Amino acid sequence: MTEAWWPDDDDTDRPLPSSVRVRVPAKINLHLGVGPLRADGFHELRTIYHAISLYDEVTARRGDTLTLTMEGEGAGDLALDESNLIIRAARALADTAKVAAHARLHLRKSIPLAGGLAGGSADAAATLVACDALWGTNLGRDELARIAADLGSDVPFLVHGGTALGTGRGEAVSPVLARAHVWHWVVGIADGGLSTPDVYRELDRLRSGPDGPAPLDDAGELMAALRQRDPAVLAAALGNDLQAAAISLRPALAEVLEAGRVAGALAGLVSGSGPTCVFLAAGAEDAARLAAELEKAGVCREVRVAHGPVLGARSV
Repeated sequence: MTEAWWPDDDDTDRPLPSSVRVRVPAKINLHLGVGPLRADGFHELRTIYHAISLYDEVTARRGDTLTLTMEGEGAGDLALDESNLIIRAARALADTAKVAAHARLHLRKSIPLAGGLAGGSADAAATLVACDALWGTNLGRDELARIAADLGSDVPFLVHGGTALGTGRGEAVSPVLARAHVWHWVVGIADGGLSTPDVYRELDRLRSGPDGPAPLDDAGELMAALRQRDPAVLAAALGNDLQAAAISLRPALAEVLEAGRVAGALAGLVSGSGPTCVFLAAGAEDAARLAAELEKAGVCREVRVAHGPVLGARSV
């Protein structure tokens, strides 16, 4: 039996709403293989995305202009102007659909900023889904994902969610079909963020030396592990080429990973470009125990329990 990646929940017969609230998950990378730098300035990637149950929410209401407000993580630090991916996503959808970019958008944020969990990309995906419903553009998820690809490498995946293979710079997404199974994670959130471009530059610097980290093999072992539904097998297949660079820039991450190992995690790794670390647990009870031990160790600003895969941006 294979899991359905996402349902087609578009409904063109509904009357236009006055308000739409969309919940969108964070992502982690179960496998993140970083290839050479391309002519366009991006690295060639081969990654397995996995959506987990840490969520932001974007609410879109009718308005005469395009505005953005927010609460939660990053309030006061996150710019709410034209540089914000939420505003850019709304304008991109409006341009594609030839409608006025008028909406009052509100972000309720709990995914950390610059944490390697694709919080900004998640918010862009949620905005596309919310404004598509608010404006009645009815583009469907495949078209929204095409718009999303111009906004950021992780955005198309978060329109869909689940578990998926990402190639190119990560924007070319295809579902990974595996036996339906829930994986349990503990998420260790650090103080402050890490700049993704800085982490990629550090990886290039490390690789230029004689003892630079070797790149990961392809994702075949990881995809085979997902089909087996055995947490120990999956633990052995997890990998992230950016981890060495993230630790080089933030050495304290090594202490976080060691604390997770001591607490009994099956595996731990830096999430994406970091500095968030994620730990695989054998089950829900083990995740709760592991989270308590990690909190006691005092190496993270916050510890959360999550599961995956979950659906991408969806109206609630």
